[in-house]
Amino acid sequence: MIKKGCPEEYPITLHLNNNEIATFQLTNNDLEDWAYGYLFSEGFITTKSDISHIQLDQEKGIIKVELEKGFDSDVFFDKKKHYTAGCGRGVTFFSMTDVKGFNKAETYFQISKQFLLKKIHEFSLSCQMYLETGGMHGACILHKDGDIIVREDIGRHNAVDKVIGYAVRNNLDPKGLILLTTGRISYEMLSKAAKFGFSVVGSRTAATMQAVQLARVLNIEVIGYIRGRMSTIYTDFNRVVD
Repeated sequence: MIKKGCPEEYPITLHLNNNEIATFQLTNNDLEDWAYGYLFSEGFITTKSDISHIQLDQEKGIIKVELEKGFDSDVFFDKKKHYTAGCGRGVTFFSMTDVKGFNKAETYFQISKQFLLKKIHEFSLSCQMYLETGGMHGACILHKDGDIIVREDIGRHNAVDKVIGYAVRNNLDPKGLILLTTGRISYEMLSKAAKFGFSVVGSRTAATMQAVQLARVLNIEVIGYIRGRMSTIYTDFNRVVD
């Protein structure tokens, strides 16, 4: 396969109620989805109605968000930052201890390994930016009936924020939804999935030990190395059957 170009990344600065949160390296697409997803994942919002206004200036690389009820900036800036691993460096304000206090996944349904293998292949073929440039990550919301929603970014955690943002903006119910990613499932990736309420998370590659430990605490099924005819189930909640 001949690549047509290089992956692109842009510095995007997020402002929340006139407070600068941070500057992130992002692929310059689906940025509103990313903003909603990041703010949801970090606990700033719980529904789309919590945001009263959002303004995107792609030329300057700025996203300005106004919250309906505001937020306590002093408390927020006192929090410790945790920088995420991997490409497209991000930042989270949740520690592993924080994540252990999230609600446990209560949704129970069963899907087959064969179904996941089929859908992750379809997911891969839907990652147009990866097919054109390489070096990109994708994330996918998979409905248990087979429908998929795909978002891409230079950073794996950014791609996950984008699909979560899509779900928040469209009022999707996490019951019956599966999160798939092309990237490694680390603790901060697992925390994003847990915050939204996914009960099944899968990847083409590995999950870290910390992510698996958190998944066991939060009742989340984690499946790695979903490729070809193989996969590895790290947890034992019997949501994915052979």
